[in-house]
Amino acid sequence: MIETGIKSKKTDLYSLGLKSGRIHWNYSPAELYEEALRKGEGILTDRGSLMVDTSYFTGRAPKDKYIVMDDITKDSVWWGPVNQSIEPENFATLYNEMIKYLYGKELYVRDGFAGADHNYRLKCRFVNTMAWQNLFCYNMFIRPNQEDLEQFSPDFTVICAPEFTADPQRFGLRQSNFAIVNMTRNVMIIGGTAYAGEIKKGIFGVMNYFLPKEKQVLPMHCSANVGKNGDTAIFFGLSGTGKTTLSADPTRMLIGDDEHGWAADTIFNFEGGCYAKTVDLSEEKEPDIWNAIRFGAIEENLRFFPSTRKVNYSDTRVTENTRVSYPIYHIKNAMQPSIAGIPKNIFFLAADAFGVMPPISKLSPGQAMYHFISGYTAKVAGTEVGITDPVSTFSACFGAAFLPLHPTTYAEMLGEKMKKHKVNVWLVNTGWVGGKYGVGKRIDLAYTRAMISAALEGKLEYVDYHKGSMLGTQIPTSCPGVPSEILRPKNSWADKDEFYRTANRLVDQFKKNFEKYNDFANEEIMAASPQKNPDFA
Repeated sequence: MIETGIKSKKTDLYSLGLKSGRIHWNYSPAELYEEALRKGEGILTDRGSLMVDTSYFTGRAPKDKYIVMDDITKDSVWWGPVNQSIEPENFATLYNEMIKYLYGKELYVRDGFAGADHNYRLKCRFVNTMAWQNLFCYNMFIRPNQEDLEQFSPDFTVICAPEFTADPQRFGLRQSNFAIVNMTRNVMIIGGTAYAGEIKKGIFGVMNYFLPKEKQVLPMHCSANVGKNGDTAIFFGLSGTGKTTLSADPTRMLIGDDEHGWAADTIFNFEGGCYAKTVDLSEEKEPDIWNAIRFGAIEENLRFFPSTRKVNYSDTRVTENTRVSYPIYHIKNAMQPSIAGIPKNIFFLAADAFGVMPPISKLSPGQAMYHFISGYTAKVAGTEVGITDPVSTFSACFGAAFLPLHPTTYAEMLGEKMKKHKVNVWLVNTGWVGGKYGVGKRIDLAYTRAMISAALEGKLEYVDYHKGSMLGTQIPTSCPGVPSEILRPKNSWADKDEFYRTANRLVDQFKKNFEKYNDFANEEIMAASPQKNPDFA
């Protein structure tokens, strides 16, 4: 066996059953570029980034994600469509088949951390058959220094071989690709897909399992930043709600853009990099992301302008889900290390395409837990085949696909921390005002920024509020830099009766979605359920 690169203290892969012909340990980005180009895995762009294709899968495959059901997980995991089970025997057989496949193969091994706070981090080892995926792991996880490597012994290992596929019938799978976590053996295996996001979100799921149970840390699918006075803010939101855009504030330091933990006295980033969408990217709209795309960045599933190496970010012939990964130090105003104090403000972002939610409102702890569990936004016409009217979308805790435990576990932790630290929680509609999609218009981004700035600067503490009829939240009657008439949704609708009918339909959808959580939610959460206007029932 040939071993090259900076090896960790515990370099023995035999405990995993791996006997490789050549192992590359902890290669630098430049070395991984060379490897990826040598093997034809990618090509260089005119800005020095590496462009790669993820082949058939251009996004995660949540229906092909499994957790081994054994004595550790059978009574603790939230089993169902989100967390599908696989028998220990099937996992063991599939694992052994995968190890046999890897015998003698050239492998890239990287050691890294998940969690910027030393008290709660997970030591991870990544074994890849593809050099560019190992570079992805370099970008996305926290990079150990030489001293760390000398004493590194992994808590969890991810083995990723996109070329290896499974017989679905033999192993009890849906199809030949898979991403399987074994919490007892502390290992994850990924096969049949080259989409690197499976690695990133796999570790996020592991953190979501262990941190609440063992460390009383709340894992969160959110972005976070901090102001000059040390005031931390957290932004939750599903795709298209503005989470990345609104947390990228030149006057504040970025803690991270996607995954964080809330410990006793810190907010900390799980990751060491960013994984940003690039569809229609421009320097004007997203200067931080634009400037981060340089040597070391990986651009996925994009295409060049003809006869150039210049990337065309409007080209979606491969997928709408084009992505770029880069280390967080590519961001000019990134916190290093990515740790800050307890948040003073939390923002739940929802792009309400029905146009009935207020642009900003303040939540009680019960309401915050209810909306955290709901994780609402809306899809608009044209985003998917067959969608002609707005469609509500709910994802528990704004990240249901990554929750091994029941959503109320995370919601109750959030409520406890909110109350203890007296955190302000705001529900922000980045969607439509004056009517639903196609009738009204999307709220001006400048107004949304003004509302968030007013909340962060404490200016909304000195205005009057009224209680919203649908959600029961507190709606400010004025906000600096924002026209007062848009703050109360019905005032901007020409047809007030249609406003109430539309609002009632959305309330019905909230209630229907929440039915699956009713038996687990406490009285405070249930009391925060939205209410219909009886005159328009």
